[in-house]
Amino acid sequence: MTVVHANDTGVRVRTLQPQDMAAWDRFALATEPATFFHRAGWKTVVEQAFGHQTHYLLAENKGTIVGILPLGRIKSRLFGDTLISIPFGVYGGVVAADKQVALLLEQAAMELAQRLGVGALEIRSELPLPPPWQTKHLYCTFKKEIFTDAEANLEAIPRKQRAEVRRGVKLGLTGTVEQEVAGVCYDIYSESVHHLGTPVFARRYFAILREVFGDDCDALVVRHQSRPVAAVLNFYFRDQVLPYYGGGIADGRRLGATHFMYWDLMNRSAAARGTKIFDFGRSKVGSGSYDFKKFYGFEPRPLHYAFYLKPGQGMPNISPNNPKYKLFIELWKKLPLGVSRWLGPMLAKDLG
Repeated sequence: MTVVHANDTGVRVRTLQPQDMAAWDRFALATEPATFFHRAGWKTVVEQAFGHQTHYLLAENKGTIVGILPLGRIKSRLFGDTLISIPFGVYGGVVAADKQVALLLEQAAMELAQRLGVGALEIRSELPLPPPWQTKHLYCTFKKEIFTDAEANLEAIPRKQRAEVRRGVKLGLTGTVEQEVAGVCYDIYSESVHHLGTPVFARRYFAILREVFGDDCDALVVRHQSRPVAAVLNFYFRDQVLPYYGGGIADGRRLGATHFMYWDLMNRSAAARGTKIFDFGRSKVGSGSYDFKKFYGFEPRPLHYAFYLKPGQGMPNISPNNPKYKLFIELWKKLPLGVSRWLGPMLAKDLG
């Protein structure tokens, strides 16, 4: 156990220990603005699936957790050296009982970044952070209420997209919830991201997610005449469902399977698990996925990703929208699918 920071009120910041994980999760579950990505299990995922260092900081007062800040370090020759809350997650940052504890954790993170010598400390915050944090408004998040009634969920979808869902129903598309996320779901997802020119994660990553998070991680697979055409891996936290890694094959796109899939997920998660909020995750402003979510009836809300930079260091930019990656993306699309599945994890593990 390493004490990272302390103040004169008796609150101290130290690193998470294995025996703290249950208490950490209880605090996260009970405290806003914690998200699925604040769960202690992400420490295991980041370490085992990608081999990255983690620095999970907790604040405690007389043995009781009063604040948490999950951090992971991605050190890459290609993409730089960054301390992130949290790698491979869309949300992160401090969750604390009060502002003083939050400031203490932020200061501890800054001091840790200085000791490690990283180029940047990145906080994936849903809320603005004041100076000295610098903010990049690259992403928006999309959330809305869902209902147990399938027709109510359908009527909440704008007319054009609603017609696509009805077309999928008429074509006989069916969805099934599956516990095996590293099989059919991974195959479809990897084909989908290859189509976009994006390196895919290793199949082992999907398996570890299911192993660590259990029933709070599953897959919805959409089939047409028994053939899988679309799939999405989902996370569950409190009363929310977060479809996270999804996509469809060429036939699925032709059939409008993704429109059907997300509507089907709304209905199934609300009926089976009592979910009330559909969290469509993040998308880059101006991207195709941004437009898809907006036209599906979701209002974008800006995310306030904040950075604390090493002196002389510029704002990191590993977005696919960065012009210097344009040629790579086009070349990646031309790789055989099997080759992309073999090479992709070597790059994807450092994208964070």
